[in-house]
Amino acid sequence: MNVRLPYIQQFRDRHGKLRRYFRRPGMEKIRLHGEPGSPEFISAYNAALSGHKIEKLPAGFTRSIPGSVSSAIAAYYQDAAFLGLARGTQNMRRQILERFRAQDGDKPLLLMRQDHIARKLGKLKPAAARNWLKALRGLMLFAVSTGLRGDDPTIGFRPARYRAAGIHSWTEDEIAIFELHHEVGTRARLAMSLLLYTAARRGDAVKLGPQHIKSGRLVYRQQKTGRTLAIPVHPQLVMVLAASPRSHLTFLVTPQGAPYAPNGFSKAMRRWCDEAGLPECSAHGLRKAQARRLAESGCSAHEIASITGHRTIAEVQRYADAADQARLAETAISRTATVSPPKQGRQFVDK
Repeated sequence: MNVRLPYIQQFRDRHGKLRRYFRRPGMEKIRLHGEPGSPEFISAYNAALSGHKIEKLPAGFTRSIPGSVSSAIAAYYQDAAFLGLARGTQNMRRQILERFRAQDGDKPLLLMRQDHIARKLGKLKPAAARNWLKALRGLMLFAVSTGLRGDDPTIGFRPARYRAAGIHSWTEDEIAIFELHHEVGTRARLAMSLLLYTAARRGDAVKLGPQHIKSGRLVYRQQKTGRTLAIPVHPQLVMVLAASPRSHLTFLVTPQGAPYAPNGFSKAMRRWCDEAGLPECSAHGLRKAQARRLAESGCSAHEIASITGHRTIAEVQRYADAADQARLAETAISRTATVSPPKQGRQFVDK
């Protein structure tokens, strides 16, 4: 299928040679080698789209061997099964598959066995193993459906379990410390407030701007899930936005006046947190902090999901459960505090 790839610019240089570049707002311009549709070009394009820059591929790698891993990945990128994924999922899987392609792209796809997959998974940490298996499983399902393979070697492997609580959730004290260090009107305070009061992921937060506010609600489509959310603008966020300079279509801009790329924004948040003496805090931790706040205020799992945009209630139920446990425990202890201790009387003693 023919697909029009975004962010590509082309022109002829003074020698008449056609040059192509990947140019996305807020990102470095990257040269794309090879002819459009070739494995070399697709590899360079997908690496650039994922935020990476790769040099011109060495001789002998510019063409994929039919039936190779590289050839299968190139075809998978253009299939509806891949193009139908959310943009964030596409980017994550590109990064994984491009690393796989760089290591084993020249190997025949038919020769991949389950013991190869087991060895690869054994070298990865649980979260990385889970993502790698999902990316490879998508590739193999495509390979089976198109006749490149007769079987799926990923069958039988379960995604690795890992603790989702690994990312630190900001406490109320940490939020207060950050606010004391970064005053209203600063870029850091705007970033923290936007993340906290919308519970948005970093990839969505950097795209939000005045055009997303409609009738007192922040209306935007989540990049990861494709779900459209309409969230009332919190009064504290209204105050911070009013006090922040505005010169672009996005609320958050770099010191040079350009929109942030997600990775660049994460680095900026890391610096701002370190300046406030909060080494454990991060951008994603504010999303978790808002979910905690909502749960502690008595919101149900469905109400929390209406703000965070989680696809399943199970993902947010733990916040509601934790808040319910804390409230129930407090009620239980308060009841026993009003009970008088038993009077001391004669004790039965075994003789």
